[in-house]
Amino acid sequence: MKQVEVQIPKIFAPLLTSDYRNKFFYGGRAGGKSYAFADSLLLLGRQKRLFIACLREIQNSMKDSVYKLLCDRISFYGLDDYAVSDSKIENKITGSRFVFKGLRNQDSQKIKSLEGVDIAWIEEAQAITRKSWEILEPTIRKDGSQIWISMNREEENDPLWVLVAANPDARTLVVKVNYYDNPFCPEEIRLQAEKCKVSSPEDYEHIWLGEPRRQGNTKLISATDVRRAFQQQLPMPSSPLIIGVDVARFGDDKTVFCFRRGRSCFRIESFSGLDVVEVANQATFFIRENQPKRMFVDIGGVGAGVYDILKDRGLGEVVKAVNFGERALLSERYANRRAEMWDNLHDWLISEPQVALFYDEDLLTDLCCVNKKYDRRGRLLLEEKDEIKKRLGRSPDKADALALTFAERVFDNLALQMYRPKQLLWEDVFNSYNQGDDKW
Repeated sequence: MKQVEVQIPKIFAPLLTSDYRNKFFYGGRAGGKSYAFADSLLLLGRQKRLFIACLREIQNSMKDSVYKLLCDRISFYGLDDYAVSDSKIENKITGSRFVFKGLRNQDSQKIKSLEGVDIAWIEEAQAITRKSWEILEPTIRKDGSQIWISMNREEENDPLWVLVAANPDARTLVVKVNYYDNPFCPEEIRLQAEKCKVSSPEDYEHIWLGEPRRQGNTKLISATDVRRAFQQQLPMPSSPLIIGVDVARFGDDKTVFCFRRGRSCFRIESFSGLDVVEVANQATFFIRENQPKRMFVDIGGVGAGVYDILKDRGLGEVVKAVNFGERALLSERYANRRAEMWDNLHDWLISEPQVALFYDEDLLTDLCCVNKKYDRRGRLLLEEKDEIKKRLGRSPDKADALALTFAERVFDNLALQMYRPKQLLWEDVFNSYNQGDDKW
């Protein structure tokens, strides 16, 4: 075997010397992550027999993978002990082999071929969905196996950042590496980075320092506001109980019940695989057990069937049908009810006094994933759920259930006596949109 000197920057030494289960390297452009990962794996593959999986979220062809990078490094060092074919790379002496897969196309059955993997390298991990990670992590189960992760962060709530790096356990190494940590960074790249630092500090932080993008004007709800609400501890308000029900539309969606009293969202229940009758049964149970003032049910798709069953059971006084696509109550400001409810939720999050939000990282991701835009009349319009699902890997069911609790204002009996003449019917109060009431 030809002896070569592979130079790995010192900051990447743990790739070769430590036994952490997860090795998470992130940062900005030109930090040398991909080169260091490729060189380290090629070096380890020459020392002993390894099964190495090179993974990314979407791989439509080998051109989308790190296959070419590995081939280039093999050529650069003249590693003639590696044999390269159209779909894999093998070491002729140790028997080590590299395979390349896209996780989006894998399910729990297809991914079983990775059970014997020694090292899984996830490249461009900022694009990995929670669903992909939850399938992959338990599959890499061989004793001593490792998962190497390289990424340039995109957003505050990138799924793999939240799941692995935000609060690392004792088996996870998290290292930030930028262009100034890379001894092989070309001088031209350094000059470009310094120019960007002066001309556009915000771009510099994201592109060159690996900081997540500031949410700016594209996101309706910021991660900062959600995390602040997570940290609040409030006594249970006396406000009326409202339950939002987002009914699953497709097989991998979840039916979610969200419980809120005034300034506190204190409970979220999720269910998978329930049919229409089973969802109605669960809703009936929650109504009888908790006696909410209102339960708002999304009637898009199969949700209409759930609403019909509940109404037939005599629960029409409590259950209210809501269609995300229908005309907004304030139609001059919102393109549809969905945009209106989400904006009411946003106002609730940022207003004073502060609110308390049930801690759930999925809820954080759901709330912060939605992009906002405006129609030709200048009305608020949210990104389509299908687009969110493509990017997130699932529907934002928990956030939609919470948004449903803001479909209309709900008043308790005290509010009825204080703010409305006694002769008004309850439905008159419920259907009014009193801008002066700040309790929600």
